[in-house]
Order: sequence, then structure tokens, then C-alpha cells
Amino acid sequence: MPTIELRQGNLVRVRAGAGNTVTARTGLIWITEQDSLRDVLLQPGQSFMLARPGLALVQAISDASVSIEPK
Repeated sequence: MPTIELRQGNLVRVRAGAGNTVTARTGLIWITEQDSLRDVLLQPGQSFMLARPGLALVQAISDASVSIEPK
């Protein structure tokens, strides 16, 4: 799975990503999903499966690398 390099503050928009798994490789990652009251912070090595069918934002809190594995 390819790794996406993100500078601090940059983000990736994931559309219709329900079932995809986001993994922080390096840095701190913030994830928020459309219509969800819950935000998620990932540290290196942690993963989170997107649950909502709408838009998800994956943002680097610090310089980071992230992978997004399709369902």
C-alpha cells in the first residue's frame, strides 16, 4: 500500500471511504468523518477503519506519513 507524505497542516480528503483503513506511519494524524461527533487521533503504528459513507478528512498535526488501505 502506498504511503502519503503530509506536511504539518496538510490534509487528504477521502470520499466514500467507509471500510477503508487509515494507518499513521509517522507523525500525528487527525481524522474526522462527515456526520460523526467523534474525531480520532492516530500516533505512529495506529490504525482506524473509516465507518461513514461520506467525506472523511485525514490531517497531519505534525509532519507525517499515512497509508489508506481500501476495503
